[in-house]
Amino acid sequence: MIIRFLLSCVLALLLSAAPAFAVNPDEILGNPQLEQRARDISANLRCLVCQNQSIDDSDAELARDLRVIVRERLVSGDTDAQVMDYVVDRYGEFVLLRPAFSARNILLWGTPIFVLILGAIAAFAYSRRYSSSASGPVSLTHEEEERLNKLLGDEDDK
Repeated sequence: MIIRFLLSCVLALLLSAAPAFAVNPDEILGNPQLEQRARDISANLRCLVCQNQSIDDSDAELARDLRVIVRERLVSGDTDAQVMDYVVDRYGEFVLLRPAFSARNILLWGTPIFVLILGAIAAFAYSRRYSSSASGPVSLTHEEEERLNKLLGDEDDK
């Protein structure tokens, strides 16, 4: 009895972890090849509302509108690349879940690394300067020692 209950709980957890697609039945195309192309394109486009979901997984209205646009473009005869270019031209490169590698993106991805390297260099230079200035006790000159002895000798007399 307990084993059946545990097995049913495990099965329910496994089934609930399956991906839930937000594509509505009225959006699905009659042609299975076009529908598969639409799904492939939708899986690579970011929902502008949810931001870390593809439009294929999102329930947002804007994601639905983008899915409809993708399907309309495919039905009108556009290639996958033309559909992606159309969406990127309209919404910007942010709509891509995996942006293309370009000179503009190098700055975006490279800046944190550059700042980290610059900070490491600054920390190293600061630590070298600080350690060289505080490397040990500094000896007093002969005049300073005489003056110190005189001051300490005066206190002993009091």
